[in-house]
Amino acid sequence: MLVEMTELLGRQVFTPEGRLLGEVGNVVVDVEGSKVDGIYLDEPSPLLVEDSKPINVPYRWVSAVNDVVLLKYFPKRVSMKRTPKAAAPEAQAAAVAR
Repeated sequence: MLVEMTELLGRQVFTPEGRLLGEVGNVVVDVEGSKVDGIYLDEPSPLLVEDSKPINVPYRWVSAVNDVVLLKYFPKRVSMKRTPKAAAPEAQAAAVAR
C-alpha cells in the first residue's frame, strides 16, 4: 500500500505501548537521498515529551502506517537537555585574568 506524504499529515502517532504521542504536523524529507527522514510532531503529549516541545521522530522508528502511524520504538519519556547558564560577567573576567 502506497501512502502519499500529504496523507500522513494529521494522522495520530502511537507508541509501541499504544500511547498517543501526537499528530503528524509535517514530514521531513531527505531530498538528496529521495526518502522520508522523519515525521514532525508540533505538539506531542506532555506525558511523553517534556513541555510538549516539537519533536522529529526518525522514520526508521515507524513500524506501520495505515489509519494511524504506529512506532516500533519510542523512549519512555523525552527530556530536553539543559544548557548551563552563562557565568556572571565578573566570573568570566576573573577566569580570563588567570
